[in-house]
This record gives sequence, C-alpha cells and structure tokens, in this order.
Amino acid sequence: MSGTLYGIGIGPGDPELLTLKAVRLIAACPVLAWPAPLQGDGLARTIAAPHIPAGKTEIAIRLSFRPERDDTDDAYDCGAATIAGHLEQGRDVAVLCEGDPLFFGSFIYLMTRLSGRFPIQVVPGIASPMAAAAVALHPLSTLEDAVALIPATRPEAEIERLLQAAESAVIMKIGRHLPKVRRVLDRLGLTHKALVVERATQDAQRLIPLADAAEAPYFSLILVHA
Repeated sequence: MSGTLYGIGIGPGDPELLTLKAVRLIAACPVLAWPAPLQGDGLARTIAAPHIPAGKTEIAIRLSFRPERDDTDDAYDCGAATIAGHLEQGRDVAVLCEGDPLFFGSFIYLMTRLSGRFPIQVVPGIASPMAAAAVALHPLSTLEDAVALIPATRPEAEIERLLQAAESAVIMKIGRHLPKVRRVLDRLGLTHKALVVERATQDAQRLIPLADAAEAPYFSLILVHA
C-alpha cells in the first residue's frame, strides 16, 4: 500500500496560526517536503519549525525564484520524483505550503504531477488575504459585497477592469509592480482607500497607506475597499 501525499497549509507566517490537523500531520508524517530557495531553509520550513520533531526525512525543493521561472518545471519534476519514491515505499509525505495549498500554492505543481498515482489529502491553511485583513482590522466584505483577488502581475487594463467590477479587492504579489498598481488606483480615485500590508503576521509585518509606500516586497498585498 502506498503512502499518502498531504498538502499542508501552514498559514502566513505566525507559527501559532497552524491548524491542529496541520500540526498533527507534520508530527506524524515521516517525510516532509517544501519549496526552498537555492540556499537556506526557506519561509515554509521556518514557519513550521516549532512543530517539526527531530528525525524527519526532509526534502527541500530548490528554486531560484527568478521572474522568468525557467527552472520551475525541472525543480518540481525532480521533487515529485523524490516524493514518489517515498510514497511507493508506503511512507506518508507532508508538503509544507505557505498560506493555503490551493491558493497560489506551490503544492498545486506537485499535486498535478502525482495525482492519479497516490492518495492525496489537502489541509487548508490561513491564506494571506485573511491574515492581512485580520492584522489591519479591514473587513474584506459585508452583505453582498463582491471581492476581487487580483495578481499585480496582470496587465494594467485588466487590473482596472477587475477593480471596477467589485466593491472590495485584494491585490497580491506587489513587488516591482507597485508603480503600475498605484497608477490604476490613482485613476480610479481609490489610492486613499488602499493599504499596503507587508508580511502579515510575521516579525517584519508592516502596514502602510498606499500613498506613503515607496516600495513593497513580493510578500505584500494591497487591501482596497470602495
């Protein structure tokens, strides 16, 4: 009998925001895997560290995280093959994923490669929009408000169209796209209603009105409510 592949959502950064089920499975699974930079543990392993007992087999899926993403397929192909070897031997594997595994999650790339071959279960995690709303005391929606989740990587015209179609929005993956997003919000008269949340729930967390933000890291988002 093969092992089970678990996609474990570990939340946005605060180790206390893991679910009880996530903590239990991290302790129970003999093999842990997670995406990581070319050097170091990476954010997912760092968040989960207080809950990881000694003696685990650990698989770091090394990625350059270059904007071109030219090494992504090879890295996930290699990671999936290594994970499959453990599953075939009956060992359960828990993949640690920042936020929620199926919300812009790295686990999706492994699930795509391994589904149909092994049993798979997903443990939801707190995604960054919910974490950012909580630390900012910023309601995402009330009553019949429509909420748009918009990657800042989208073209400027598409960001504007999506913002116009909703009462509330979360614009994600800001980074170098901050000037583009600011232009759109300026045109729509929403800059004064926009808040930049950097690294929600982490030690380096910051909340900055968009009008005062000179830059924003990749791990930041903008909350907007018309």
